Amino acid sequence: MKLTKAQYDEIAQFLGHVQPTRQSLRKLKEKFPSQSQSTLLSIFSQEYQKQIKRTHAKHHTAEAIETYYQRYLNGVMKNAAAPVLLELANEVDFAPSLMARIVLERFLQEKEQTIPSKTFINSMLRDPSQIPDGVLANQVYQCTVNDCCYGPLVDCIKHAIGHEHEVLLREMLLEKNLSFIAEDQLRAKGYDKTPDFILEVPVAVEGHIIHWIESKASFGDESSHQAYLQDQFWSYWNRLPYMAMYICRSSF
Repeated sequence: MKLTKAQYDEIAQFLGHVQPTRQSLRKLKEKFPSQSQSTLLSIFSQEYQKQIKRTHAKHHTAEAIETYYQRYLNGVMKNAAAPVLLELANEVDFAPSLMARIVLERFLQEKEQTIPSKTFINSMLRDPSQIPDGVLANQVYQCTVNDCCYGPLVDCIKHAIGHEHEVLLREMLLEKNLSFIAEDQLRAKGYDKTPDFILEVPVAVEGHIIHWIESKASFGDESSHQAYLQDQFWSYWNRLPYMAMYICRSSF
């Protein structure tokens, strides 16, 4: 089902007034029942990520970091079992996984008397059992499993969905008896930036001649498409015309 620009704008406007929670996603589905959950989830995720990028800086000032850390300490002192970090993230409208990262980094700075590496932080976020404080480990775990747009769990799901879509696209090309060269084959030949598939025999789609296809497991809104144009598509276009496929898929 095609989504018009007006329909997309209406969905995006609705999302500007709700928090990024599973409850909000259910409200979104009730508001727009004609749209698939996968489409709504994809738009939901992208609109929230835009919001986080706009407000990211204010959550990373020295004052904000210290405020969040002290609120965390005071909260767990009163009730260590309560979802202190998760509730704090929701209160200030920030992604739970990113809030967990801020507090974890501040905790490690105090404990180790040095700034921890990004690799070290990422490892603990993926496996909170490595965190040398049981209460904080539980708080970080609660944040990562309840974050529907950021964090190691979401990254893993996105990676799996992206790979699945590439496999499905390959199967579709084979079903249509289209001869192609896949990305892994191109990289083996020494190519740097490559599309997912180059068609050895171009095809016509809605009056356009297509030489290669790039699959994206996301919603292709205007800003995302412009970013992909700058980062990838123009370098491909300089060689051959293309087709970009944005495939929405639910991770819930």
